[in-house]
Amino acid sequence: MNTVLTQVLKRFVSESWYFPQIRVVDAVEILIITFLFYQIILWIKNTKAWMLLRGILVVALFILVAAVFKMYTILWIAQNSLPVMATAVVIIFQPELRRALEKLGEKQFVPNMVTLDKRGKDNVRFSQKTIDGIVEASFAMGAVKTGALIVVEQAIMLTEYESTGIALDCIVSPQVLINIFEHNTPLHDGAIIVRGDRIVSATCYLPLSDNMGISKELGTRHRAAVGMSEVSDALIVTVSEETGYVSVAMGGQLVRNVTPEYLKKRLESISKKSVEIGRLKKIWKGWRSHEKGVD
Repeated sequence: MNTVLTQVLKRFVSESWYFPQIRVVDAVEILIITFLFYQIILWIKNTKAWMLLRGILVVALFILVAAVFKMYTILWIAQNSLPVMATAVVIIFQPELRRALEKLGEKQFVPNMVTLDKRGKDNVRFSQKTIDGIVEASFAMGAVKTGALIVVEQAIMLTEYESTGIALDCIVSPQVLINIFEHNTPLHDGAIIVRGDRIVSATCYLPLSDNMGISKELGTRHRAAVGMSEVSDALIVTVSEETGYVSVAMGGQLVRNVTPEYLKKRLESISKKSVEIGRLKKIWKGWRSHEKGVD
């Protein structure tokens, strides 16, 4: 049977054809390259880098035309301008490159290997009391149309944004939150940052989103919420001063007019730490216990 199959293959396949031998390493390499290209495409799609890329493509097309028609002066200028152009591209794309690297750093390629979060010994970032306090205060302020911007920190530390406001150190409660955002009070303008069960800063300035897809009905507060969610893994709660609607921004996406149940569910989903005790730490503890038992 094998002999017949070999003869059939020889009839239809030329001896000059080359069939490379695919190794496991080659397959892994293809997957890595595919993943990188996919991430680059998503990055270009979700930022203003697409408009800048179009400009670069126009310049590249112009150089290609010059090469076809042998315009040596233009080619000489282009060749000697490549180092400067490469530096200019890095400078122009600096905000987008920073966001792309931050997003790449958020992804857990080897989960549960090492423990990175050392802000607590338990398995939660903040307590149920904090969750209930944020939900209650948000919808209480929405009922009277008091604008608010609450940033709930996760794995990425928001120290640089925390420093733009006034330092606080108080437990999260509905009364405190409502009092902070009350009209004509010293702390009502800007955002507050919640770390764990405490409010660490108020009147903070947040980066505004460049996303042109955001509805024109939304003001600076919502654009700041989306912008913050684009550069960090934080969850941002926004209360509209015009409509009283409560919105949630996370991962560059804004969900408007949410219910108390939805907000509570989102807060509970991020309250559990994304990084638990890793396998290496467990192995280390087991080895130490075994060593002590031997001694």
